[in-house]
Amino acid sequence: MLDFSLVTDFLPFMVKASWVTLKLTLYSTIFGLILGLFVALMKISKVKIIRLVADFYLWIIRGTPMLVQLFLIYYGLPQVGIELSPMVAAVIALGINSAAYTAEIYRGGIMSISKGQIEAAESLGMSYFLQMRKVILPQALRVSLPSLGNQAIMMLKDSSLASLVTVSELLMVSQRYAASNYAFIEFYLVAAGFYLVMTTFFTFILNRVERRMSVSEM
Repeated sequence: MLDFSLVTDFLPFMVKASWVTLKLTLYSTIFGLILGLFVALMKISKVKIIRLVADFYLWIIRGTPMLVQLFLIYYGLPQVGIELSPMVAAVIALGINSAAYTAEIYRGGIMSISKGQIEAAESLGMSYFLQMRKVILPQALRVSLPSLGNQAIMMLKDSSLASLVTVSELLMVSQRYAASNYAFIEFYLVAAGFYLVMTTFFTFILNRVERRMSVSEM
């Protein structure tokens, strides 16, 4: 028989671990969004060597498992004298991985902008950077928002991998208490409930943002 009373005493610790999960997700998502934008701009650059660098980055990151990337950063970098805390290593690994997918989302949004708008901006004497800032990126971000939101939700779920480098996030704390109380089903079901609540909250916020942006277009 399942006994969820075993979980009750540990709920405050699981709530605290959920905050760690949310912080990890937030930091990694921000890092991935910024890096992904730079990679997307490199990908559409007119300079061939810059495009090749972006292609190489996407090839490496998208072609290898995130867990391997996480282990390379946390366990591998100390071999060359670079030691990172578990949280920092997880943020970097998750952000770098997310950026590879975010870059393609940005690129798709940028490519969806009609050439007529770009030509109109050029006719007004706008520089490349001004075109990006005033004309292209605002529209590209609006188009890309649903996919970027999905990527953020994926990041929330992928953050559980950080437990493997000793980050005290929700999954690691749940594993610890499940093992000490021999109540694996109970603790993992409660942990799944916490993840479901967080992803539902993310989805609700993103849907509200999408609706507001849709209204602003009208």
